Amino acid sequence: MAEATLTSRIHEAIPDLPPAFRAARTLLALDLGTATGWALHGVDGLITSGTVSFRPGRFDGGGMRYLRFTNWLAEIDRLSGPISAIWFEEVRRHAGTDAAHVYGGLMATLTAWAELRGIPYEGVPVGTIKRHATGKGNANKDAMLAAARARGFSPADDNEADAIAILLWALETRGGVQ
Repeated sequence: MAEATLTSRIHEAIPDLPPAFRAARTLLALDLGTATGWALHGVDGLITSGTVSFRPGRFDGGGMRYLRFTNWLAEIDRLSGPISAIWFEEVRRHAGTDAAHVYGGLMATLTAWAELRGIPYEGVPVGTIKRHATGKGNANKDAMLAAARARGFSPADDNEADAIAILLWALETRGGVQ
């Protein structure tokens, strides 16, 4: 019964998506950061999402968050893949230096990982994602959460809501193809 409900919610979330894009492809969308939001369109056509933390431990070296991110990507690819395409939020401006360094490291790790596997990837500007989800290119976190909920999803935080918005943008504007 729960599976039918989930499937119905997904069909409502992306009603105009052709059946060819509902199956046989694993697509990944990411909102990169210490708390990385992710959304996955699986080969079964279902969309799953969540948030994963790459906060370093007290005794971790500086590169451990990036090794954990690499291992997480490999695990997603192994369990749900193979991943056919990746989209991520392309941030051009950060409020803090530390956030900029973390984002740059995660983006470098992601792009190198994808290049090694021949997986196409694309950064999507923040304003493009927000405009597509809410109609406003400068929408705040609450508006992004509300937009995801209006589409039938239940994001735990704004990182997950952003990843869902990126995935829906890719499916609806690119048909899941880069």
